[in-house]
Formats: sequence, structure tokens, C-alpha cells
Amino acid sequence: MSRLVPPHGGKGLTICLLEGAERAEALKKAATLKKVVISPREKGDLIMMGIGGFSPITYFMGKADWKSVCEKMTLTDGTFWPVPVTCSVSAEDAAAINVGQEIALESVEGEMMAIMTVTEKYTLTEDEKKWECYQVFKGAGPDSADDVFWETALKDHPGVQMVMGQKPVSLAGPVKVLSEAEYPTKYKGVYKRPAELRAEMDAKGWGKVAALQLRNPMHRSHEFLAKIAVEVCDGVVIHSLIGNLKPGDIPAEVRVRAIDTLVEHYFVKDHVIQAGYPLDMRYAGPREGLLHATFRQNFGINQMIIGRDHAGVGDFYGMFEAQEIFKRIPYATPEAACAVEPGKALLCENMNIDWTFYCFKCDGMASLRTCPHAKEDRVILSGTKLRKMLSEGEAIPDHFGRDECLAILREYYEGLTEKVEVKMQRAASGEHAAQKK
Repeated sequence: MSRLVPPHGGKGLTICLLEGAERAEALKKAATLKKVVISPREKGDLIMMGIGGFSPITYFMGKADWKSVCEKMTLTDGTFWPVPVTCSVSAEDAAAINVGQEIALESVEGEMMAIMTVTEKYTLTEDEKKWECYQVFKGAGPDSADDVFWETALKDHPGVQMVMGQKPVSLAGPVKVLSEAEYPTKYKGVYKRPAELRAEMDAKGWGKVAALQLRNPMHRSHEFLAKIAVEVCDGVVIHSLIGNLKPGDIPAEVRVRAIDTLVEHYFVKDHVIQAGYPLDMRYAGPREGLLHATFRQNFGINQMIIGRDHAGVGDFYGMFEAQEIFKRIPYATPEAACAVEPGKALLCENMNIDWTFYCFKCDGMASLRTCPHAKEDRVILSGTKLRKMLSEGEAIPDHFGRDECLAILREYYEGLTEKVEVKMQRAASGEHAAQKK
């Protein structure tokens, strides 16, 4: 019997990916249907619904669910869910689609992704989109001050730009997913469906499992976080985002190579698994931290490592705001969770870890909780800082990353013909941690 946490929602893994003869028939049918091109974000959401990663959700949300998720962090039936999952179309496409109609969803690359049965059409006004942005993306950092948030977010927040750039009409309805796109082949051995990762962890006899969320190359601080989790859990899943990132971030295939090298040389393999999942980053900070925990539960993970500025961008969020939000969600306490229908509460807990760095006086990795020394004794680590140094050809300080991994990253940067400026925000600079004792 599995010792892993059950999937979120109380319905098991809700899988709507078609395979074999059923998929072949659906592809023939899709060719005859009205076609709608979906965004890269919607494509990632669709694949996650297909493989059960978004259990219990198997549909793009209607307006009532959209509003409830933004406002209360629950679906209308009371199931916890922190971030809207919606699909938008042009007014022209919407006019040609009726409620009850089946349509084909196609990626921007031209691949047939799904058949959707439209159950609702609704418009989100500019004010409603702004309201969603305030609910989902507004944090407690300097860039989220009331007098600067909106102007700053429209320029610098990729998640806000995604929402405000959505097409005017949203479609709701269940989906039958026809493709996992490039992920099974491009990331063979790393891309894993929830059922596959669960089977791998069951074979190892794991029960208490932590996830390390990655979108940057893995430096010494990430390694330290993973090893803290290994000490108190049966194992850790280094779970990388392999969907789309913002310009200037390092491609997934390069990060995967670097992680492979790190795992090979610096981890006990019985206690670590490298895996990837197909979402695009929303950069929603605390809310995205909750989403990370929610879908990790579907992968069989019950501990979500939350460090500083989790899923953040710029200076929109407080350093540890993504830790604090877990105290404010519906059903945050065991008593509250027991009061609702089984499965509706989030069961994946946050594993909070303070700011970590290398300290010369401690002669090793440390955190603000364990190191009493001054900023001059510390090597402050961040993925953004590493990308900036690599992009500008700067020397990487000792103890920032493992030499084997840095060699892979340098090779990537040396091969670039165009480089994107990497902006240093407060969280990445480490000044706050450097000054705190």
C-alpha cells in the first residue's frame, strides 16, 4: 500500500489525457471542429489537467469559479485552489462559438492539444482583470505599494502582463487532452506524470517527501535546502519548471544538465529524484507558492520547501511572504481541515527555511537562524545574481556553485549571440540578509 499523500480534491488523480485508439478517434474529430489557438500558459495548464497534475480540475474555469478562486482561494464547491485556470479567445472566435459546442484547442506551434466542450462564455472587463491582478499578484514588497503597484506591474511583472494581455472573452468547460506536446521527448526521463512519479517513489518506499521548486540553475543554497529536506524526509524531488520563463532566464535543458551533474556528484541517489513539470511561470509569489504545493500533492509530495522570495519577480513580494500565506489559507489548521468534506483541504504542508548562504567563519552553508557573523563573512546566493554574473562574464565567487555545474552554465552563456539584461531586485542582491545578524 502506498504511503504517499493522496491527490488533492478527494477524487484520486483526475486524468483527461486520451491515449491509443480513443486518442486517434478524438484527433479525427478535432480536425472537423472549430479551432482556437491557445496561449503558452494555457497549453501548460491544459497538459497538467491531462496528466492529473491539476486534480481535481479537468476544465477551464467559469466566471463563478474564477471569482471564488481570486477572492477566497477555493472553487465554488469549497475545494482549495489558489490561482485561476482560464482560457481566453478573441471576440471574433467567441462570436462563432455557442455554449454546448465542442471546439479544438491548438497550440501556437500548430499542434492539436485538446477538445473542449464549451459550457460558458463570459467577458472579463479591464477592471475585472485589474481586480484579478490585485488579488493574485499584489504582494507586500516595495513594488506593491498602492501608489506604485499598477504602473510598475504593467512594465515589470510578467504575470500581470499575461492577465492584462488576455483576449476579451473566456471560455469554460471540460477538456479531453490529446497531446503532451514536446515534453515527453525533449525531456525524456525528467518529465514525469504524477502517476509515474508516484510509482517511482512507491518503489523506493517513500512516504514523507519534499519538493524543491526550481526555475533557476541550482546553486549551493538550493543544494543546501534539498539536503535539509533529505535529513528529515524519506526523499526529495528536485522538481524543475520546464515550461516557459521570462526573457533572460536559463532554458530548462541547460538547467537539467546542471542538476544531473549535481545529483551525480553530490547526492545519495536513493534519496533524490530529478523531475520536471510543464507549466509556465506566473511569477505570482505567495499565491504561486500555494499552487506549487497544491499540484505537488498530486505528484505524491507532502512537504513543499518554501525559502525566500519563492516564485517572486522584481520587488513585488516580501522576502518570506510565501511562507506567511500558508497561515492564511482556508483550512490552514487541522481543525478547520477536518470540518470540510474530505479532500477539499490542502494536505501538502510548507517546509519553511530561512535565508541561506555560505559563511567563511562557519566554514560551510548556514542560515540567518544559525550564523551569527557579519555580512563580510557571507557569500549571498541567488539564482538571479548567478545569471547576472554569468551574463556579464564576471568571476563567480568561491562557494557560490559547484564547479561542474558552473562549467555547464558558462558554456551556455559563451554560446549566446544576444544577451538579455538581468535586473537585480532586493531579494536577489542579498543586501537585506547581509545586513541582518
